[in-house]
Amino acid sequence: MVVVDIDPDELRTLTGHDEKSDDELKDDLFALGLEFEGETDDGEFQLEFAPDRLDRLSVEGVARSLRYQYGDTRGIFVPDANDAEWTIEVDESVPDYRPYVTGAIVRDVNLTEDALDSLIQLQEKLHATMGRKRAKGAIGIHDLTMLKGGALGPDAAADHNSIEYRGVSPDGDTFVALDSDRELTPEEVLTDHPTGETYADLVEGHDTYPAIYDDLGLFSFPPVINGRRTEVTTESRDLLIELTGTDQWTIDKMCVILCYALSARGGQIESVDVQYPDHALVRPDFETTEKRVTHDRIETLLGVDLSEDEVVDYMERAGLGVETEVWGDGVDYDVEVPPYRVDVLHAVDIVDDVGRAHGFNELVPRYPEVGTVGGRTSDSRHARAVRNTLAGLGFEGLLNFHMIAEDENYDRMNLAPGTDAVGGGRAATIAEPYSEDYEMLRTWALPSILMVLENNTHRAYPQDLAEVGFAAHLDDDENTGVAERDTVAAVVARHDASYEDAKSRLQSLCRAFDVGLETPPTTHPSFIDGRTAAIEIDGEEVGVIGEIHPQVLVEHDLELPVAGFELRRDALE
Repeated sequence: MVVVDIDPDELRTLTGHDEKSDDELKDDLFALGLEFEGETDDGEFQLEFAPDRLDRLSVEGVARSLRYQYGDTRGIFVPDANDAEWTIEVDESVPDYRPYVTGAIVRDVNLTEDALDSLIQLQEKLHATMGRKRAKGAIGIHDLTMLKGGALGPDAAADHNSIEYRGVSPDGDTFVALDSDRELTPEEVLTDHPTGETYADLVEGHDTYPAIYDDLGLFSFPPVINGRRTEVTTESRDLLIELTGTDQWTIDKMCVILCYALSARGGQIESVDVQYPDHALVRPDFETTEKRVTHDRIETLLGVDLSEDEVVDYMERAGLGVETEVWGDGVDYDVEVPPYRVDVLHAVDIVDDVGRAHGFNELVPRYPEVGTVGGRTSDSRHARAVRNTLAGLGFEGLLNFHMIAEDENYDRMNLAPGTDAVGGGRAATIAEPYSEDYEMLRTWALPSILMVLENNTHRAYPQDLAEVGFAAHLDDDENTGVAERDTVAAVVARHDASYEDAKSRLQSLCRAFDVGLETPPTTHPSFIDGRTAAIEIDGEEVGVIGEIHPQVLVEHDLELPVAGFELRRDALE
């Protein structure tokens, strides 16, 4: 989940509700699905966001949602966009690994210190989520007055200017990057600049790098860093937004979210012509989409009786446009979805908006109209028994996400995919994940536990953690092509943690379920050679146990020994 810092005073100002106390704001935010996680030293709210509502990654987006919730704003809003006075020309030399570009002009924006901080945070959060740490999409924001547009040709309008997106050789043109005071080539930026070092892996190894030029020269080196010449300050009033990436739809939607945020600060959006060698686009793309949902489906999914007027009211208070169509005894709703709502993929998403506007806390629980009573399956009872046994052995239980990043599952564990080692199976991946943090189903649970240890280095030791959870890997012998299983993983982290500590706990766990245990020596890239064993239960190899390899510990910023084990839960049945 993404955590965003929101100034409650800014929120009150942008919503027009100065009378709201902090506690009232927290209740209203919770109704939107935003979890309060604490406060910064400056008194800002730290809010945890679901990865679907990327339009709320700024105080402007949250304020817009609150105004709809309060009923102060209704229906769909699309900002006006003036005709284009600037063109982004895409040269054929643009690297094919980053072929797409989009952009917008925003004029007369009021960039206070708070507004600038919010814009920078929104840029960073979009990079981390939709942009997949700039790999899929990267944003550059520039002071337009510091740019000199080139002429488009003899037939172009006198007031029309152009910039060019093209390729540059690593040791080609120089520029002064942000937070630098000397001219550097793109290659020198990657080696001599802290930001360049951070994002070097996105471009290094290629013959050409992406670059954006105006008539004065290179001013942006996407996706790495902008030039100092066009740096945005609180004195900036006219902005150029440019985005490059590997997917046109992604960078277009990121651009739209930025434009909505700046429009809330009084900015006037102006279109930009994007001229590719074989086609042209006008951006930003404020085109709305349409979904249809029936009244009967809304009532069935929510379990409440609603009038037609109530449904229209709730949809408008969710920021949607709606028209009704009556046929026979039924009612259909043609719903217009604003361009910043990247989460609305299906009619069910519309029903979710109606339910949230109605208030999920207002829904009354009721028994389903069936003649059976639910209960735990034998599988669920066994999993609970394993968890209880682990708790009795001194482990603190965890419940981690089943989704994980590929590098967390493999690379940071010193493990290669497609191997026979525990956790080394081929992963079931998501074709188009929203976030780089959740790209695949994990193939084992130890990486998730080590991520918890990494985030808990500020807490006291010992830390004995365990999880009974889901794992999966590709398997052509399965009907679905994916082998799913419950796995049991545990670690002991302390100054004297050893193989013996982990094995004694494993032995007690096996005795509790009356299964035979043997631990013949083995090797595993995540564990120390000579301090690693296979877990064999009743003669079948079902897992691995050992001391975590120092390379893995360093990768997770852990400064003390960790020993652990992982095995299939069904081996304990």
